[in-house]
Amino acid sequence: MAKPRKAAALLASGLILALAGVFYLLGWEVARSAALLLASALSGWSIAVRAFRSLRMRVFSIELLVTIAMIGAVILGEYVEAAAVAFLFRLGAYLEAITLGKTRSALKALIDLAPAEALVLRDGVQVKVLASEVVRGDRVLLPSGSKIAVDGQVASGQALVNEAAITGEPVPVGKQVRDRVFSGTTVDTGYLEVIAEQVGEETTFAKIIELVEEAQESKAKTQRFLDKFASYYTPGMLLLAVLVFLVSRNPELALTFLVIACPGALVISAPVSMVAGLGNGAANGLLIKGGEVLENLARAEVVAFDKTGTLTEGNPSVVAVHTYGGMQERELLELTAAVEAASEHPLGQAIVNAAKARKVEPADRPKQVEVHKGSGIYGEVRGQTVRVGKREWLEQQGVSISKEVWDEAERQEKRGCTVVFAAVNRMLIGVIAIADPIRAEAKEVIQGLKRKGVKRVVMLTGDNRHAAQQVADRLGIDQVHAGLLPADKVALIQEWQRQGRRVTMLGDGINDAPAIAAADIGLAMGGAGTDIAIETADAVIMADRLDKLVYARQLAKRTVRNMKQNVSFAITVVVLLLAGVLTRHIYLASGMFIHEFSVILVILNALRLTWRGRGTRTNRNMRRNVDPKAMITTVSTAPGYPPDRGVS
Repeated sequence: MAKPRKAAALLASGLILALAGVFYLLGWEVARSAALLLASALSGWSIAVRAFRSLRMRVFSIELLVTIAMIGAVILGEYVEAAAVAFLFRLGAYLEAITLGKTRSALKALIDLAPAEALVLRDGVQVKVLASEVVRGDRVLLPSGSKIAVDGQVASGQALVNEAAITGEPVPVGKQVRDRVFSGTTVDTGYLEVIAEQVGEETTFAKIIELVEEAQESKAKTQRFLDKFASYYTPGMLLLAVLVFLVSRNPELALTFLVIACPGALVISAPVSMVAGLGNGAANGLLIKGGEVLENLARAEVVAFDKTGTLTEGNPSVVAVHTYGGMQERELLELTAAVEAASEHPLGQAIVNAAKARKVEPADRPKQVEVHKGSGIYGEVRGQTVRVGKREWLEQQGVSISKEVWDEAERQEKRGCTVVFAAVNRMLIGVIAIADPIRAEAKEVIQGLKRKGVKRVVMLTGDNRHAAQQVADRLGIDQVHAGLLPADKVALIQEWQRQGRRVTMLGDGINDAPAIAAADIGLAMGGAGTDIAIETADAVIMADRLDKLVYARQLAKRTVRNMKQNVSFAITVVVLLLAGVLTRHIYLASGMFIHEFSVILVILNALRLTWRGRGTRTNRNMRRNVDPKAMITTVSTAPGYPPDRGVS
């Protein structure tokens, strides 16, 4: 928003111009000329100051063209033209500041949502403190209507939490013990007590604000090109104006040419579109780190997906346990759960949860735990070395797997399960089949991406070929690469890039961090490992909703299209105006008015990006089928995962 002082100066200049008109009607020429000169000085002073500062930095700015035109008009005695040029330029800048401020409303709304205070329990006493004074480990009390000031885990209570500030989704989310909550969200109904884990600038909400600010200040390739173009354009127009004067011997024509050549609309055409697009994304739960990411996303040809937690719900469940070598199921779960408790992998957590569901306590805390990323995990439990992971990895570790066991594993895989093998002291003790349901919106997302111009949709997964292919067949994915390690995913992405393809990679932001970093556009689902996702990816889908990807692609294409419209319109206006000046059909005041009006049209066109689109069709359909009041009783229930409908 423009500063009040600037608004007052503009208003005073306008009133003096109106007064000059009254003096003209009264025939008071001296008073009229004095009023016009005063209006010129009032509006033109700040323009001249900015032009001088730019010159000191050896930059030929647009303000320099306007300043020269104003001074020249005064020298020629064209006081009306001098005052009109200064006033219209200031008016255009003022309106530009107002409308650009509106495009940043999403960021302002985020900042306004930041909680100022928190109610904490210290030494058994409830104390209200500033949000910045909450420390890790504090127990934060959250009655209905409270704004959550920390990232943390629910220690007690049950509530519906509005997470729109983080995810863009207006439907409240049920929370209970062990669920995570985020700063900037609000307790709609219920009561929670939360143990603070991230506070102050460490919270997800604080990082979002910081990154949105950085993104709105960043420049896309088109914008950087226009900035460079402007540095050559101004001196070029100065030379052309001199040439016009030498040919025509008409100083007024040369000055008019100089003023009309100011490419105000052209200079703002790219940034105003990008800022509006980024603001729209922030309002819809899409954290996009800069205009260049939007440009790349709009032109992406290949979209690669991780499977577990991305195309699937990320809530895998154990559906079958087979034991060998005289091992009992309870003992198998005791040993494997003990080791997997040290892992954050969804499949490992599924084993831990299966043990809890069967009321099996994990064995003693494991020693010397070592995670082999993408392969498995081992640790020492009760003096025995327990290995849990892929068949190939266990065989490399010296574990022998018989054909009978492999046939059973393959049968489970063909049913859509992921199979995990377990061994003790290099002797196989069991096979665990795990299933993970496909996301309800996944098929429509794949189809939507193809409708939006994506040429190839691929899956990159460390899972087995059977489970991966079953997911791909059900979703219409073009190509599947299964059994991959993180380095294998990176190698495939780099190969596509060498072929000249622009690649987008979407994963969970933790296990897929190398692939996300290697892709031209790395996207992460913010629901899993949100802080890591924010740090790693170029864009983050803050809602744990896959259909936001289609909206992101649509928004990127709309933003780039809007930017091209603005650039084309601005260039056309400048060319037509200059042609009109040279043919004596357009004069200084009328040309300046058209020029400033074109600036407003460019900004209004960009603002369309903030007016359109508040989510995808799938979002709206699913919202209609959700009863927020029912969520408080159904949260965290764990329905069965029949193998015939669930894949990992």
